[in-house]
Amino acid sequence: MGRTREAGCVAAGVVIGAGACYCVYRLAWGRDENEKIWDEDEESTDTSETGVETVKGAKTNLGAGSGAKLQGDSKVKPEVSLGLEDCLGVKEKAHSGSHSGGGLEAKAKALFNTLKEQASAKAGKGARVGTISGNRTLAPSLPCPGGRGGGCHPTRSGSRAGGRASGKSKGKARSKSTRAPATTWPVRRGKFNFPYKIDDILSAPDLQKVLNILERTNDPFIQEVALVTLGNNAAYSFNQNAIRELGGVPIIAKLIKTKDPIIREKTYNALNNLSVNAENQGKIKTYISQVCDDTMVCRLDSAVQMAGLRLLTNMTVTNHYQHLLSYSFPDFFALLFLGNHFTKIQTMKLIINFTENPAMTRELVSCKVPSELISLFNKEWDREILLNILTLFENINDNIKNEGLASSRKEFSRSSLFFLFKESGVCVKKIKALSNHNDLVVKVKVLKVLTKL
Repeated sequence: MGRTREAGCVAAGVVIGAGACYCVYRLAWGRDENEKIWDEDEESTDTSETGVETVKGAKTNLGAGSGAKLQGDSKVKPEVSLGLEDCLGVKEKAHSGSHSGGGLEAKAKALFNTLKEQASAKAGKGARVGTISGNRTLAPSLPCPGGRGGGCHPTRSGSRAGGRASGKSKGKARSKSTRAPATTWPVRRGKFNFPYKIDDILSAPDLQKVLNILERTNDPFIQEVALVTLGNNAAYSFNQNAIRELGGVPIIAKLIKTKDPIIREKTYNALNNLSVNAENQGKIKTYISQVCDDTMVCRLDSAVQMAGLRLLTNMTVTNHYQHLLSYSFPDFFALLFLGNHFTKIQTMKLIINFTENPAMTRELVSCKVPSELISLFNKEWDREILLNILTLFENINDNIKNEGLASSRKEFSRSSLFFLFKESGVCVKKIKALSNHNDLVVKVKVLKVLTKL
C-alpha cells in the first residue's frame, strides 16, 4: 500500500501542476486579447500633436474647441506577459525538481517555488509599455446624423484612459498618427452628447430645450442635428403649432444667413415642414425674399437650391405671398432652362403655382425668358417634364384669355413669355408634334391643350 499511495500522490501532484499551468496560460491569453482590443480602439481615437482628432467616418475637428485634447503623458513602465512558453517552463522546472527531491514534498515545493518566481517577476515589472493621454473630455454635442436615431457616445474620463496603453504589445512602439487633417469644409465633430435622438417625437418642453440649444450654440454640428430634430418634429401638425408658439420660427430662420451650405439646407427643410401650417406661413413670409435670393445665387442643382425651391413652392401654394416673389420671375425661367432634371421639375411646380393665380398673369407673361425654353416641348423629355410644361402653357393661355391680355400684345417685348407662348407660333407647333407621342397620358394632355387654342 505504501507504493500505491506514493503513486497516487505523484499523479495528484501532476494533475495539480497541469491545472496551474493551464490557468496561467488562460490568464496570459486573455491579457493578449485585451491588449489587441485596446490597441484597435486607440488607433481609431488617436489624436495628433496639432490637436486634430480623426474619427472613423472622416469627421475631423480642428482647434481647441473641436474635440479631445492631449492633456499630458503618463509614466512608461515595461510589461511582462506570461505565455505558453512560461507554462512549459513551469512544468519542466517542476519535473526536474521532482527528480532531484526524490519525493512528493520535493515535487510540490519545486512547483510552488517556480510559480512564486513567475508571479513576483510579473508584479515587479509593472504596467504595459506606451504612453497614455490625460483627461479626454469632449464638449457636449449630438447623435450622428448619418444614422437615424444613433445613440449618444459617452465621454472618456482620465481614469478609464489611465488603464489603457497606446503602445503595441510585446515591446513594439507605435508612432503617432501622421494622417493629414481633413480639408473639406465644414468641419464636423465626431463624438458628442445630445439629449434626444433625431427621430424622437418630442413634447413642448423638450422642443423648448432643443430650441434653446440651437439658439445658444455656434457649433455647426450641433446646429445641424438640432435642425434635423426640429424638422422631423415639424412633420406633425401638433408640433408645428408648438414650435411656432415657442418662438421657434425666428430661431430657425436666423440660420439662413450662415455660410455653411449644410446648415442652410437643414434650415430650409425645417421651415418647409413648418410652412404646411397656414399660421406658420405668416411667420415665415418675413424671410421668403431672403430664401429666394439665396436659392438663385447658390450652386446650381445643389441640395441647398432644391431645399430652397421646395420651401418657395410650399409658400406659394396659396395666393397670399406670391407677390413677394414676382421680382424673381426671370430667374425662375432661367433656372428652368439651366437646371438638371430634378431642378426643372421643382421649378415648374413653383411657376405653376403662380400661373394658377390670375392676378399674377400680367407680371408673369411680361418677364423676359430665354428663347431656348421652347426646347422643353421636345418629345425626348420624360412624361413628368412634358406634363408640367404643358400644364404651365395651358394655365397661361387660359389666363391670357380670361384677363383680356391678347388685345394688349403691344405692351410685351419680343423676349417676353407672352411672345414666346402666344405670338411666335413655335410653341403651338411643338405641342402639335407631341400629339403622336408614345405615352398615352401625354397624348391626352396634348389633345386637351389643343382644344383650348
